[in-house]
Amino acid sequence: MYIERVKSRQGGKVYTQILLRESYRERGETGSKVKKRTLLNLTKYPEAVIKTIDLALKHKDSPDELEHLLGGSVKQKQGRSVGAVWVLLHLCRELGLDKIIGSSRHGQLCLWLIMARLIEQGSRLSAVRLADEHAVCELLGVDSFTEDDLYQALDWLCEQQDNIEQKLFKKTFGDQAPTLFLYDVTSSYLEGDQNELGDWGYNRDNKRGKKQIVVGLLCGDDSTPVSVRVFKGNTTDLKTFGAQIEKTAREFGCQRVTMVGDRGMIKSVQIEGLKEAGFYYITAITKPQIRAMLKSGALQLGLFDSEQCEVEQNGVRYILRRNPIRAAEVAASRARKISAVQALAAEQNRYLAEHSRADFYKVTQKVWDKESKLKVGDFLKTTCTNRTITVEIDEAYLAEVQELDDCYVLRTDLPAEHAPTKTVHDRYKDLIQVEHAFRTCTTGHLEVRPIYVRKESRTRGHIFVVMLAYLVRRKLAAAWRDLDVTVEEGLKKLSTLCAMEHEIDGRQTGGLLSVPKPRPSLTRLFSALAITPPSALPRNGGRAASRKKLPDRRKAK
Repeated sequence: MYIERVKSRQGGKVYTQILLRESYRERGETGSKVKKRTLLNLTKYPEAVIKTIDLALKHKDSPDELEHLLGGSVKQKQGRSVGAVWVLLHLCRELGLDKIIGSSRHGQLCLWLIMARLIEQGSRLSAVRLADEHAVCELLGVDSFTEDDLYQALDWLCEQQDNIEQKLFKKTFGDQAPTLFLYDVTSSYLEGDQNELGDWGYNRDNKRGKKQIVVGLLCGDDSTPVSVRVFKGNTTDLKTFGAQIEKTAREFGCQRVTMVGDRGMIKSVQIEGLKEAGFYYITAITKPQIRAMLKSGALQLGLFDSEQCEVEQNGVRYILRRNPIRAAEVAASRARKISAVQALAAEQNRYLAEHSRADFYKVTQKVWDKESKLKVGDFLKTTCTNRTITVEIDEAYLAEVQELDDCYVLRTDLPAEHAPTKTVHDRYKDLIQVEHAFRTCTTGHLEVRPIYVRKESRTRGHIFVVMLAYLVRRKLAAAWRDLDVTVEEGLKKLSTLCAMEHEIDGRQTGGLLSVPKPRPSLTRLFSALAITPPSALPRNGGRAASRKKLPDRRKAK
């Protein structure tokens, strides 16, 4: 790491930029090259600060010599955390997020919101308190801010979302835009009822009595998220799909696109919309639709096998498959559920025999509730005659259900010359990557809940921050895959690397923050990412301070 002065001539005038730079080695197919990158523009800093940093860098490996040059007693004390923010800032730059979001104050605060979501999930208020423990102002070059500034940054991010997604799409795919997109929908329940997008709807979280929002995530063919949309909580999956068709066609400008969605996502209305846009689709059909096609003779049960089989009808391709291992697991699970209901019925019969005054209807209700909970009531018939509970199995219906155990049929209008049978099957299975992204963002590391905002714009901005944080997390997960550490653990370890503040003869130095050499466990994390930790940082007078204080909000005992 070193300081370099760069001169440039514009309009007959000579301008000098003072840059903090570092050298790194980039490996390619033809070998490795030594390159340099700019870490910070020091031009606006006082000359005394620049000289202090330059002196510290030149003598970073000889603190005794530095103390002698400074002519006094040098003392150090621990400063703010550097490691995690330094790594996340580098990854944001590699993804191009710093340039795409922009260098405005709002843009820099949005970058911090992305980093804060990865370091420690919480509200904007907690993000401010977290920034006071990390060298955010020094590394991002922002001045003091509060939670109100972060709320305004969310409003700004919502306004800029379409523009940012377009730039990010271009940065990610360049001229080779994907021809296949994966789309899925989830819901996220809300604590409270003041959110402007909150409403009652189909709740995937099984949280009764809570409003929700609906989130649709669009990914490229390599499962990279490219767009996220937030809808009111009562929006059905089918209605969210049209917005993504329009976005893909109009904003991304993609041609010959194939949209992949699950069986509840792409139905007749959506298929017509795709045809109007010139798009293709890959989806699955439901079990009742499979039975209807078997009854009509369009499909034969014998075609279901462990290998994919294809049938074409009226220009639509149907890919059939049965997973025998999964079918055996489903049959075993169903048998256990039936046994559990029968065991409960036997237990309640003993109770009725021992308690002559017991209400047989309430006792039978327990068995019915068990059936409903295990979802086996379709082929079980439970009755109570003469205070004896009987559980009968509808063998005919059960046999009909077992015929299609883990049988599934994919449906597509994509021509065979564009995608053979295996390709169609594999692309539909790729939807599991979108589900993984949802799990990471909702209940996993990034944990979108609780949503501590009420306004529509801030809700959309918050969800967009989570999507951008997921892009950064993917790079971390890929780089640390071979290390014995999770992404969460790695970031916590990096947060322990702190800058050092210096005092000379009891006085704090004006512009110097040094960073000690990381311990081996941290060095491995840096090396896996090909990132060099800083050895010094310029001091920034900015400070993150929350406007609302926790002691003021705590109830007096």
